[in-house]
Amino acid sequence: MNLASATCIGGADQVELHVLVPHAEAARHALAISQLAVSREREVVVLEVDDRPGVLADLTRRVASAGVDLDLVYVATQNRLVFGAADLAGLKTALEQA
Repeated sequence: MNLASATCIGGADQVELHVLVPHAEAARHALAISQLAVSREREVVVLEVDDRPGVLADLTRRVASAGVDLDLVYVATQNRLVFGAADLAGLKTALEQA
């Protein structure tokens, strides 16, 4: 399984692992044979960005101006930013020009 990004949150009782992968089916299989359960999947928007100050601020302002509430933002490999929102269509529209 090729991970583009991963983060782990939680405590001793329950841990949630978030992974960004290019091929979901391969990831599901690798996790299953490792006896790890997939509790949910979601589509996100991944943007390749320039490595310069202010890029994230510019993009999040654009999203806010469109009235979209972000519920997920993190950095992936190769200068990419990952965005998630309940309004995925609105998020995609807001970030189209990026």
